[in-house]
Amino acid sequence: MTDWMIWFALAGILVAAEIFTGTFYLLMIAVGFCAGGIAAVAGVPFYGQFIAAGISGGVVTLALRNSRLFKKHRVHPQRNPSVLLDIGQTVEVRQWENPQNGIYRSRASYRGALWDVELLPAGRPEAGLFIIREIRGATLLVENSKT
Repeated sequence: MTDWMIWFALAGILVAAEIFTGTFYLLMIAVGFCAGGIAAVAGVPFYGQFIAAGISGGVVTLALRNSRLFKKHRVHPQRNPSVLLDIGQTVEVRQWENPQNGIYRSRASYRGALWDVELLPAGRPEAGLFIIREIRGATLLVENSKT
């Protein structure tokens, strides 16, 4: 078996493994192995094939890691309604305390317990319904309800 056949066979094995694992990284390493196979077809010695495979696999892996594909839908868990089901729910705040360092705080009953409530900077400190936008520990960060 010649060098280029080995490179392409290994790339095929990695593509098959990627199908079972669902990661893109194995696919990017398979691209590197294809580059090693292309270098072998071009007659480059084995160390050159190995370098071509390593550099191209590393470059495409870094390109994938820094692409918008991974950054597109990243939401911090404290603001993610899929993680914390309370995000987007309403809570009634009857009175706000005097601001400390420009931050309005209060206590409110929510789901049968008293919670600390903090008004987000864009909110207005008035009594009424507020939408939970974030949760930090036992503190609900809220903004004014539109209704």
